[in-house]
Amino acid sequence: MDNVEPQTMRLLGTVPAAEMRSAAVHFQKNDVLYGRLRPYLNKVITADFEGLSSAEFIPLTARPGVVPRYLQYRLNAQDFVSFASHLNEGDRPRVDWSQIGSFPVELPPSAEQRRIVDAIDSYLSRLDEAEAALERVQRNLKRYRAAVLQAAVEGRLVPTEAELARAECRDYEPASELLKRILAERRRRWEETELARLKAAGKAPKDDKWKAKYREPVPPDSEALPGLPEGWAWVNVDTVRWEAGYGTSQKCTSQAQGPPVLRIPNVQDQAVNLDKLKYATAPDDLQPDEALQLGDFLFIRTNGSQNLIGRGALVDRALPGACYFASYLIRLRLVAVGVLPEWTALAWHSSVVRRQLLAEAASSAGQYNVSLAAATRVVIPLPPMTEQRRILNEVAEISSVCQASLLTVLKSHDRCARLRQSILKWAFEGKLVDQDPNDEPASVLLERIRTERASQVHAPERRSRKQKARP
Repeated sequence: MDNVEPQTMRLLGTVPAAEMRSAAVHFQKNDVLYGRLRPYLNKVITADFEGLSSAEFIPLTARPGVVPRYLQYRLNAQDFVSFASHLNEGDRPRVDWSQIGSFPVELPPSAEQRRIVDAIDSYLSRLDEAEAALERVQRNLKRYRAAVLQAAVEGRLVPTEAELARAECRDYEPASELLKRILAERRRRWEETELARLKAAGKAPKDDKWKAKYREPVPPDSEALPGLPEGWAWVNVDTVRWEAGYGTSQKCTSQAQGPPVLRIPNVQDQAVNLDKLKYATAPDDLQPDEALQLGDFLFIRTNGSQNLIGRGALVDRALPGACYFASYLIRLRLVAVGVLPEWTALAWHSSVVRRQLLAEAASSAGQYNVSLAAATRVVIPLPPMTEQRRILNEVAEISSVCQASLLTVLKSHDRCARLRQSILKWAFEGKLVDQDPNDEPASVLLERIRTERASQVHAPERRSRKQKARP
């Protein structure tokens, strides 16, 4: 029977591809609009109004007997998407009507097309609800992690060291005492580095006068800042770093033979990502002491997106060889006292720091920028060291649970996408709905389409730039 084995038609139109390149193409209600150019490539909708479309879309008017949404779903199926996506490779692939017009489309009887569309709508609406629920979970996880981070830097995530010390009748080291150790280590690291630089330049000092060049950090005005838990203190970023600087501005490519140079894409999810590296084209211009070291903190200082400004990552594990960083990043060399680098990285990504960075970010020619001087003025809360460790451990445990939950959500998203394509595949294989022997055979429908097309071919040619293709 004709309706058991669906007839095949092709997406043949009556309009040359050249005529589809007008600035505006008129479409009618129930026309199928196919996106032919990124970012709209393979986006397909059935119009519910009459209007004009730009050249980024090909409007298709279904022949009588062809259900428009059946055609829409057919163009959503993976085999057609894969076919169209590989027609023109490149940064901005564009497909023409002449390329996709011959793609075969299974043509069941009209009544069966409507049953298929109804079934697909039913299944996909339930998938849409499931995906909406998954997206809500993702948003809630993001909000929860932000709330945890906020509680951490405000001293509300774990009992404070002052509270525990009182309960256990013992003393503890407050942040004010910890700060003295931080400043001593900061000066020691600067002197060590400066002395090595002088010796390398053949200027070994004969006395200690060179030490006078050291600049003590200026403490923040604590009276203008919010209150903190007992035993905590405000410090600025200048206090917890002993050196800072911008990266290299030399050109980097994926084919160069120099050492890797980390860029904005390599700073993701508060971690250093070594995927898609680019390499220095002039490695001899890079100095060994400019390479990233364990405990360095990188953050994005300039970008057209305000959301990216300040996004950072701590180098918390050994890198595979010498790695450098690009000029639109800033590197802070943090004072290695206890877990201070990890705490600084945690506090950096809180709303406390975020508000300060956005207030400092200057905008010029569509670019946002945070200078090194502005970054070092940023203030962060400093808890006692033992409390820092307990907070970091609690955050790590919560983050681990959140990450596991997020992976489950992402896998569920993938399953929904696969199931969506499976539904379309079953539909166009004739496996989604029952077939009715009382339906008008598809061969009769196809013959009517051929007759109509033949009559149009022999009719006087009256084409306009707004003409559409009809499958």
